[in-house]
Amino acid sequence: MKHRRGNNEGSIYRRKDGTWCGAVSSGRDREGNPIRKYVYGKTRQEVSNKLVKLLQDYQVGLLPTQGKKVTFGQWLWTYLNLYKKPQIRETTYELYSNILKNHLPTYLASLPLEKVRPEDLQRLFLEKEGRTMQILRNFIHGALKQAMRLGYVPRNVAEATTPPRNKKKEVQVLSREDIKKFIASSQDHRLFPAFFLLLTTGLRRGELLGLQWSDVDLERGTITVSRSLIYLKGKFIFQEPKTKGSSRTIPLPEVTQEVLKEWKRKWLEERMALGANWPKTDLVFPTEVHTPINPRNFGRTFKDLLKKAELSPTITIHGLRHTYATLLLSAGEHPKVVQELLGHSSITITMDTYSKVAPGLKEKAVEKLNAILNNGSR
Repeated sequence: MKHRRGNNEGSIYRRKDGTWCGAVSSGRDREGNPIRKYVYGKTRQEVSNKLVKLLQDYQVGLLPTQGKKVTFGQWLWTYLNLYKKPQIRETTYELYSNILKNHLPTYLASLPLEKVRPEDLQRLFLEKEGRTMQILRNFIHGALKQAMRLGYVPRNVAEATTPPRNKKKEVQVLSREDIKKFIASSQDHRLFPAFFLLLTTGLRRGELLGLQWSDVDLERGTITVSRSLIYLKGKFIFQEPKTKGSSRTIPLPEVTQEVLKEWKRKWLEERMALGANWPKTDLVFPTEVHTPINPRNFGRTFKDLLKKAELSPTITIHGLRHTYATLLLSAGEHPKVVQELLGHSSITITMDTYSKVAPGLKEKAVEKLNAILNNGSR
């Protein structure tokens, strides 16, 4: 005999096999069919207790409203496309997409969202390394936090995980001798001014390749960073800098100003030679036909120049940026100034990155302290 209750209040009845069943309505699915959640037990009291819990879950929005269970993988993609995509840049979206495609195991993706356990995630994080692990963990944490807000899960199980110790890659820089060798062997190359600008301004690759002559003030000796060039899905895209700090004006050393002035003369000669075929781009460093340079091709050129200079092939283009920062810090420049020149969002990033590679910083600090103490004791 059924003991019926009102809608959303649940009902309890005894089945023909003697077991007890309880049910609660949690609304209707997209087709308009009622969604019912069932619990079972050997006694009416057992079912009643389970039903009370179900009703409490319903009141705080923890019961599913879609008729069929959502898997962990489905929710991560939903979270990416519905909640993250409107807030992030296209390159970041592609980064997240590739990580989900390549690093989310099938067994974990197929688990019902509410069945994912902290140990499932901990095992996954231990299998990954470096930046991939950090991005994946942060993304999953955000996805589960949103699921909890919506009432799909009672808690964020990612909070119960412990991030593995992150092994930071050693920052590689060019020594003063390396810089001399690189300049000597590459100064006849067409794109030498581009690499020289990286070395003397700390620009990121995309910032350099997106630089336009309207951003260069040779009279004042400055360049302004206002965009970045990327190559995505077969097309070139100009995007705004990642953070407020990334939009910045950088003073140029006199030697760099001279290199740029000479380059502009060659740039104008190339433009005149192209005539009607000039694509009307204002890019400071285009291809020989004045179209945007593919960042990967630019990277290959750098590797070729490293090989010609007989320098380590493990040095990256970003290594020129690291070299710029290290030279400034080694010369005693204040870290806050270096942070602003590099476009870091905080000084913490600057110091965490370069404190170990700027030789003599600690020794110089001790020398300054020693001078202060000696003057104070006289």
